[in-house]
This record gives sequence, C-alpha cells and structure tokens, in this order.
Amino acid sequence: MGGLDYLLFEEATGYAIFKVKIQQDDISLRQKEVQEAANDLSKFSKMIELVSFAPFKGAAQALENANDVSEGLVSDYLKSVLELNLPKGSKKITLGVSDRNLGPSIKEAFPNVDSLSNEVVQDFLRGIRVHGHKLIKELEDGDKERAQLGLGHAFSRAKVKFSVQKNDNHIIQAIALLDQLDKDINTFSMRVKEWYGWHFPELAKIVSDNYTFARLTLLIKDKASISDESLHDIAALVDDDSSIAQRIIDNARMSMGQDISELDLLNISTFATRVVSLSEYRADLYQYLTDKMHTVAPNLSTLIGEVVGARLISHAGSLTNLSKQAASTVQILGAEKALFRALKTKGNTPKYGLIYHSSFIGKAASKNKGRISRYLANKCSIASRIDNYSDEPSTVFGQILKKQVEDRLDFYSTGAPPMKNEEAIKEALALSGAKASDEKKDKSSKKSKKESKKKDESEASEDEDVTEAKKEKKDKKEKKEKKEKKEKKEKKEKKRKAEDEEGSKKKKKKSKD
Repeated sequence: MGGLDYLLFEEATGYAIFKVKIQQDDISLRQKEVQEAANDLSKFSKMIELVSFAPFKGAAQALENANDVSEGLVSDYLKSVLELNLPKGSKKITLGVSDRNLGPSIKEAFPNVDSLSNEVVQDFLRGIRVHGHKLIKELEDGDKERAQLGLGHAFSRAKVKFSVQKNDNHIIQAIALLDQLDKDINTFSMRVKEWYGWHFPELAKIVSDNYTFARLTLLIKDKASISDESLHDIAALVDDDSSIAQRIIDNARMSMGQDISELDLLNISTFATRVVSLSEYRADLYQYLTDKMHTVAPNLSTLIGEVVGARLISHAGSLTNLSKQAASTVQILGAEKALFRALKTKGNTPKYGLIYHSSFIGKAASKNKGRISRYLANKCSIASRIDNYSDEPSTVFGQILKKQVEDRLDFYSTGAPPMKNEEAIKEALALSGAKASDEKKDKSSKKSKKESKKKDESEASEDEDVTEAKKEKKDKKEKKEKKEKKEKKEKKEKKRKAEDEEGSKKKKKKSKD
C-alpha cells in the first residue's frame, strides 16, 4: 500500500481536511497502532493535524452536499475546499475518503489527487469521529449532535419523498395484500362449505363459486324455512338462473343433512358474513390496484396486465429497480430457486418466472413458450423504462408493444412477418404526437374561446363607455343651454327694470316743471 497524505472527513456540520503526520513508508504496518490510538486522544492527536474546517452555511447546503456525497459527486463547495487546502502542483497526493465512490469524481476534478478508501483510512476516520469535538475547535458542545439529528431527518425525508400520483410503494403493498386475501378467502370459504355442509350438503355440488355459496348460506340459513316464495331471492344470487334456484329449493326439501340449532346457525352466519365482506373488499382492492397501475405504469399494465405487472414491480422492489433490470433478468424474475438449482445440478435453466402468468405464454405452443417469454420480457423491460423515465406516460407505447407480441405469436403459428421495431416506434411516436397535438388543439381552442369572450366583453364595455360618454356630453350641452337661456332672461329683466326706472324719473321731472 502507498502512503497517505491527507484525510477528508465529511461531517454534518461541514468538511474537515486533516494531514497525516505518520511516516508514509510504514503507515500500512502501523494499522494496529492506529486502531489502538483511535480511543486515546493524546496518541491520536500526534498522528493527524487539522488543516482546515469549512462549516456549512445552513441546513439546505448540508443536505445538498450529503446528497452529492451519497451519489459519489463532488459538489462545488467540496471542490473549493479541496482546492484551497490541498497542495498545488504536479506532485501526487493521496487523499483518504470514507466513500470509495467519491474517488473517481475527485480524480476527475483534481488529476494529481489519488483517493484511497481502505481499512487504515477507515480507522483514522473512526478516530476523528470519536474525538471530533476536541480536534475541531470551532465546534461547541452539542453542535455536532444537533447537526447530525437535523441532517439525518432531512436526508431521510429527501430519500423517501415521492410523487403522490406516481408512487409504486402502494402497488407493492396492494398486490401483497391481494395475494394474502386470495389465500384467506379460499381457506375461509372451504371452512364455510364444510361447516354448513353438515346441514345442507347438496348446496356445495349445485353452487361451486365460494362468494355465491357464502351469500346463499346467509339467505337460506335453516333449510326447513325455504319455500317456493324464496325462488326469486335465490335466483337473484345465482345470476337470475331460475333453474338453479329451483334445484336448490328441491334439494333443500329432500336434503340428507342434519338439523341445526339456532346458536350453531348464528355462528355459521357470522362467519359467512365475514367471508362475504372479505370477498367484496377484495374486489374493491383489485379495482384500486388496476387504477393505480394505470397511473404509475400504464404501458406495462397495457402490455402484460395489471396483476402480472404489479407482481413484477413488487418482486423487483420498485418500478425504478425493474426498469434497471436486463430483459434476461425480467424473463426469469420469480424463478430464482429453479435457476440456482439448475446451475448447481447443471440442468436446464428455467424459461420464465412471473411472466408465465401472462396470457401470451398460455396462447403459445409448448415448443414456442421459451421464445415468446424471451420476446415478452424484452418488451416488458422497454415498457417499464418508458413508464419510469417519462414525465407524462401514456398507454400508446404499451398498445404498440402488445401488438408486436401478438404479431410475433402469429408469426410462430402462421409464419406471417411481424412488425419491425423501427416501424413500431415510428407508429407509437406518431400516435403520441397526434395525441399531444389534439390536446394542444383543445387547449388552443379553449384559449381562443376565452380570448374571444374577453374581446366581446371588452368591446361591450367599450360600447358602454362610448354611450356613457355621449350621454355625459349631451347632459353638459343641455345644462350649458339652460344656463345661457337663464342668463339672457336675467339680462332682459335687468334691462327692462332699468328702462322702467328711467321712465319714472322722466315723468317726475315733467310733473315738477
């Protein structure tokens, strides 16, 4: 092992760069000494020296850097810290890091820096973690713990954050519950048949469906109470088949079953009620799963079906994990035991896993089952990738991929040439483009309607404004005319009064003379 010059310590509060003071030649031989010194501060402080501590400015920056480190990326902040504190030049420097995935990114940013992540480095970092609050003097008591707690919560929240619409966790839980319900309902229905069979054994031979049997148990109860009047009610439970309803009534009258007490019948009815409610809940859960699959993985569910698609997602762990799997892995997903057994015994490996439940495998001839399963797995892989990585997935690609699989089945049976991948992708893109253009047209038509409506409203408001302005103008004119008339009248009256006064003065003068 080569020497070790510096250590990068990633802390919740910031980045710390330490210089290793041990002789570089014998550092690999002193691993045991480093391990012992990790618990003793006096010994450990002689081995390393703090070069620089760069604290984070806030919780947001700490979370951003933690995400980058977890993905093996060098953030701008880390790059600036390393640039400032590591020696510059062509001389090779060895930097110890905790995560080996960070090494290639550091090498890319700093060609003269070789990253190292081995047992000695981990021992050094363990010692720094233990004595960090004393080695890094900028930290106060409690700072480290508070930062770790806050960053831990924020980092966990960021990792489990999901889109409410596109969340495959609920699909995994729903398909697991659906499988469990199928087993439980089957077991409970068998128990109802066996229990009620002591009283009315012929009913199980007439009605084979478990859900219908449980509902009939609740309706009939005591077989002695059944009569011709019950024909309509019984027929309603057996798909309005009056012949089956009549057979049930006839068999109840000559049944070989034993009589039953009210208490026993009450317990059977209570249990049958539970079975009926579980069956109804199972139907609701299946509808929920179907809707969820069409939202999260529409292309995969269109291609292979909702239940098989959900099982593939559940087995892979998530839709993202499934999209990362190779088609050969998707083909035998769910048949791991058979695969390893075949590898161990050097026998034939399995041709299919969970995709065996697809209708395409059932349609194929026995000699073509392996070929069609391989082809179907390839299309499932493509569909899962489209669903996972597209922002607004539609069922267009799923429909085209399904058509391709159907064409391949026809090719195996009739020899008709199937659609090529290039043609299929072109057709899918054309369909998705047409769909997008239709949506765009609808949006533009709605927009134009809104604009025309606004225009009409604005024109109407303008007309109203014009009429109001005309009205105001007319009112002003009328007021002005009235005012002018009034002023003329007043002037005439003043003139007449002045003339009258002058006339009276002249008359007085004449009388005096």
